[in-house]
Amino acid sequence: MAFYENVFIARQDISAQQAEALAAEFTEIVKNNGGSVVRQESWGLRSLTYRVKKNRKGHYVMLSLDCPPAALRELERNQRINEDVIRFLTVRVEALEEGPSAMLQSRDRNDRGDRGDRPRRDGERGDRGDRGDRGPRPPRADRAPREMGAEEA
Repeated sequence: MAFYENVFIARQDISAQQAEALAAEFTEIVKNNGGSVVRQESWGLRSLTYRVKKNRKGHYVMLSLDCPPAALRELERNQRINEDVIRFLTVRVEALEEGPSAMLQSRDRNDRGDRGDRPRRDGERGDRGDRGDRGPRPPRADRAPREMGAEEA
């Protein structure tokens, strides 16, 4: 049997429990056709890059499959028919990954904590190193030079 990774996106207006039930339904379809689901990951409700079938968000679920091609065809047929599934993608892989997928690992990376001595966002740029200050701006060619007023000093 071949290894596959199947990711489907369910509509945003169903609950997380309904998305999990949908994944369980697809798991049952694979098992009934002689395959097995090695791992199931729910990536949660995420924003879509662009609108898909009038949805801006979707529940992402990944299934790692070890199944024959006939089971995969039946799974994809059911995903096409189901109104709650707005997109799906299946990729054949040489071997299934151990541990969490890259999407679950990226969640941990977002919690980076303190950023050390990086400059603040309030306009203070801090030390410019060996570059020094830029100095005054040169006059623009399309305007006549002006006298510096009190408000510009």
